[in-house]
Amino acid sequence: MKTIEERIQEHKQTLNIVQAPLELEGRLRNALEHVPTKKRKVNRAMTWVASSAAALLLIVGTYQYPVFAYYGGKLFNKIELSSLNFSEVAEKGYGQNVNKSKTFDSGTVITINGVIADDNALLMYYTIDRPAGSVFTDNGLFRYDIGKMKGFLTDSEQRGGSGDNSKTETHFEGNYRFEPVSPFSRTLTVTISERLNNGELETHPISFKFEANKAMKSIFKEEDISKSIPVDQGTIHFESITASPTTTIVKGHYEMDNEELPIFPGKTNLYLNGTEVKSWGMGNRFGEKGIPEFELEFDVLPTDKIETLELVLENFAGYQKVVDPISLASPSNQSITIGNEKVWIRSVTKTDAGYDIVIARKQFTILETKNLSVQSGDIVVPVSSISLSRPWDLKNGNILWEQTYSFNTMKKPEHLLLDGFHYIKTYDKTISIPIDDKK
Repeated sequence: MKTIEERIQEHKQTLNIVQAPLELEGRLRNALEHVPTKKRKVNRAMTWVASSAAALLLIVGTYQYPVFAYYGGKLFNKIELSSLNFSEVAEKGYGQNVNKSKTFDSGTVITINGVIADDNALLMYYTIDRPAGSVFTDNGLFRYDIGKMKGFLTDSEQRGGSGDNSKTETHFEGNYRFEPVSPFSRTLTVTISERLNNGELETHPISFKFEANKAMKSIFKEEDISKSIPVDQGTIHFESITASPTTTIVKGHYEMDNEELPIFPGKTNLYLNGTEVKSWGMGNRFGEKGIPEFELEFDVLPTDKIETLELVLENFAGYQKVVDPISLASPSNQSITIGNEKVWIRSVTKTDAGYDIVIARKQFTILETKNLSVQSGDIVVPVSSISLSRPWDLKNGNILWEQTYSFNTMKKPEHLLLDGFHYIKTYDKTISIPIDDKK
């Protein structure tokens, strides 16, 4: 069996080779350029940013679950707990057997095999058995959907899952992950739907008794970190960390100058005893009081012998103010350095309507366009239209992004006037989490 250290090294190597496709970068960039600036007070669904898998983050109450299957030296890796076969983890003494089924009109039988719950999540293991000769997809779409997990004081969103079907495509094993459920719930109900051949949905609830005494106790919990890191346009506040046998969750909130979510969520690393813990992603949202909040998810802590815990803000949204006008006299493929970043004025071209200026910049460097304009003598002309982003391949392993900015002026522009731009800034700021005797 592989050691915890070997698994961590494999996770790090996998993460290092994962790259987002160029078309994804383009879509994300175009979406970021149209981020609204108006503050919204209403509650919003969590927005997830994945590292190497779908981010699965959650919210938890303060009730302490009774311990059942957690023992100090017997921790399970996240991947083992997420095994598709519940019997594999049940044999180790984890979780609660459920074995509740529902038969759909099509003959499909969906069975909830068991659940594993702790302070951070509820994992639901299930199987789908279809009649012989049928398949799990309809026009390429998976036929089945799983809704919320509901019960007393429980209305838990599902945060994604995984699964695999047999070679005959008649048996499917998988698991879904939900926000943590209330330990006061005695009965839990999940709604499962099947997409019929006519496009309609057949929906059935499946209810089962929930045994809170079979939930697992957290490995480590600090609910009052109370530390913050100042950033260019606000402050990041770290509030709490809960390390459970299924995952490790760090919570906090932002205080941004514009009272919005940051344009770039950045990357925060967690180090246990000096060793990096694998990140599974993060989520941003507006809380009930309209405060921008975040949740970071990391792998299960590989040991319960905690000597040091540190959070390191590797990078985050940065802002570079542009004070001086940018000369348009000699457009070329040479960069112009502004602060620690660069922009490229590639061309200034006369058109029937005025002038087009092609500006390039690095990945995720976003120009502010509200007051973007050009100047010629005493005349200042605002930008009239902006094209979508497109890649500029430098043929040396680097790719920049360029856009065409159009201006309705017959007089050749001499300078570009720009308030500033947003970019991903390196911070490398460290916060030490108090340990005390909470191990």
